[in-house]
Amino acid sequence: MTEFESELNQPEVELPVESNDYAETDPAYIDDTNADETSAEEQAMHIETDVEVATESETAAAADIQEAAVVEEAVAEEEVEEDPYAVFKQELREQSGKWYIIHSYAGYEKRVKQNIENRKLAVIGGEFIYQIEVPMEESIEIKNGQRKLVTKVRIPGYVLVRMEMNEDSWSLVRGTPAVTGFVGHSEYPSPLRSQEAFDMLKTLFVLPEEAAAKASVKGGSGKNKQKSIPVNVNYSLGESIMIKEGSFAGLPGTISEIKPESGKLTVLVSLFERETPVELAFDQVSALV
Repeated sequence: MTEFESELNQPEVELPVESNDYAETDPAYIDDTNADETSAEEQAMHIETDVEVATESETAAAADIQEAAVVEEAVAEEEVEEDPYAVFKQELREQSGKWYIIHSYAGYEKRVKQNIENRKLAVIGGEFIYQIEVPMEESIEIKNGQRKLVTKVRIPGYVLVRMEMNEDSWSLVRGTPAVTGFVGHSEYPSPLRSQEAFDMLKTLFVLPEEAAAKASVKGGSGKNKQKSIPVNVNYSLGESIMIKEGSFAGLPGTISEIKPESGKLTVLVSLFERETPVELAFDQVSALV
């Protein structure tokens, strides 16, 4: 056999096939075949999450704004309800002229008002006098045990005049009998500010509920709420009095409590060498002479 034939008859040697699976041979290999797809999905999920968070924030903000608006509206309504004199204040601001205060002799306030009203019809400057008022108030006075409703001048010795101040109107008012002058600078008086005028004139304004109460009383129904009238009492705490009526008539006592609304007194009476509180009506006691 020739050398050539010997080489031909040798068995074939299989060459190792190079593997593409580097994951088996190289532990540092990382398969990133689907890396792009995973990254895109994660980004989409993040975007959806951000959109949801933004939507929730916008919804919460809108709810807060709406709630704040409701609160402001409620507060505004309360403020309107809490000021029953709003209409009267507006009328004062819109009236012509300014309010001034004049001095008069005590007890002559109503006469001064009538004198100015008469003079403005006949004296130069009368067209600048718009309104004259003597503020009055009602109160219950209890004297010698008797309750009595009285109407009296709220500020004795003063009269309010709404006028346009000039030389003629000043002379008309100043020359009125029983007028001693304007409050403040006698020749150049200052008018009242809006709040000052309101404070002095608010008793002239009848609140709606008071008007309704008066109407119901006239109509025969006295169940509606009526205007609260202050009570003036000529007794004082610690004052010594004499009991006129009741089980303790003829005994002296000392006033320890006064209840003007109910017309009652709590009097300390000495019984068996001990002070005993006794409740009595105003007309059951008298001042100790």
